[in-house]
Amino acid sequence: MERLDKILTERGFGSRKEVQKLIRSGAVTVNGETCKKPDTKLDLQKDDVTASGRAVGADKYIYIMMNKPAGVVSATQDNRDKTVIDILPAEYKRPGLFPAGRLDKDTEGLLIITNDGDFAHKMLSPSKKVYKQYEAELDGEITDDIIRAFKEGIVFSDGAKCLPAELRFADEKDKNNAVVKICEGKFHQVKKMFSSCGLRVVHLKRISIGNLYLSSKLTIGSCKLLTKLDIEAIFMGNIH
Repeated sequence: MERLDKILTERGFGSRKEVQKLIRSGAVTVNGETCKKPDTKLDLQKDDVTASGRAVGADKYIYIMMNKPAGVVSATQDNRDKTVIDILPAEYKRPGLFPAGRLDKDTEGLLIITNDGDFAHKMLSPSKKVYKQYEAELDGEITDDIIRAFKEGIVFSDGAKCLPAELRFADEKDKNNAVVKICEGKFHQVKKMFSSCGLRVVHLKRISIGNLYLSSKLTIGSCKLLTKLDIEAIFMGNIH
């Protein structure tokens, strides 16, 4: 059993003081009845709680797979463009959500949205070697020299060097389309890697993080909750 105000604070509904004010305002219900006492003890495995009309789940953390569309930014808020948080279905929305990592505005594909900062840090840290794979369509043909340069580690014009990356053809008969595998997340990294080799990325889509692949059933812009097995797949080692 935990205090109501503690539960709501842990789930991102505000500071303890803000949550207590919310409860006393009558915006919280427990098992269908308005509850104005912050110190009410309850068990989310048994009790149904809503705050400002939103269901409060038993799990403190949530992990969402989105098939990100082009045209939205990987941010919690933006003054000019729609964000991935803006387009989340209502049933997934809750305070404290953020994209774990980012995809460029015009890049599509697998994006994870969560409220678990420790998870995001672990997934994004290059030292953890969680590889990400991208499908890239290019305006020219990939050569053996370019594949070799990726393997050795691309060096940008400012002197910054990327870790070794794997570059292979998506189809041996089509040398304008490739799959790139990296374990970093530098700004515009994939585009800049190809640009340094004289190629422009026409279309980019992330297809996997670790051993978690973008669901083929997930249409562009749609989402699904990740299971415990999905989360474990992210950290199951290198993909080949």
